[in-house]
Amino acid sequence: MVKILVVEDDTQFNDIVQTILRQAGYMVTGATEPAQAYVFIQAEHFDLILSDIMMPKVDGYQFAQQIRRTDPDIPILFITARDDIASKERGFNSGIDDYMVKPINFDELQLRIKALLRRAKITEDNVLTVGNLTLNSEAVTATLAGQDVRVTLREFQILYKLLAYPNHAFSRAELMDEFWDLASNTSMRAVDVYITKLRDKFQAADGFTIKTVHGLGYKAVIKQ
Repeated sequence: MVKILVVEDDTQFNDIVQTILRQAGYMVTGATEPAQAYVFIQAEHFDLILSDIMMPKVDGYQFAQQIRRTDPDIPILFITARDDIASKERGFNSGIDDYMVKPINFDELQLRIKALLRRAKITEDNVLTVGNLTLNSEAVTATLAGQDVRVTLREFQILYKLLAYPNHAFSRAELMDEFWDLASNTSMRAVDVYITKLRDKFQAADGFTIKTVHGLGYKAVIKQ
């Protein structure tokens, strides 16, 4: 069973989050400050951490940085009242994976938790499966309905990125920044060319489609 650690000094909110997550089938432990959380982390393994930012003695940024020194892979989700870009940027620079602003929607919280856990499993197993397609990031292979599909490294990287974050729209600039050399003079049109190639090679995929987000870029939509 998935174990979640909730680090939040507002005891009422901490209790509410714990209750809702237990009802959703998770094992949940609550801590009211990072010092207490460290004790729990040393005693047992957790699959995900939910943390506030504004806490006494040690804030969420310092807590996340400390966790990252000992565990670079565990998903960390900030839940905080801070809604400014500077706080979000500092949070992600501290090593967190996601950020929610209070008051939160608990249905959305559960969706984000599932997404973070899925990404963590992908990272651990090096395998992403969507419908009849399996991508192996270690071997850089794509298998569609049991048949190997030849892909270039960049084609693989783009497809893996889109499928690892389903329904998330990536701009052409984001994809260029991540998968092209910064010194490259390649135009944004190159992203469109690669998407066309991916659509052609994986048109028989039954688990997803690559949608164009007009004026922005692309996203992978999972078929229900």
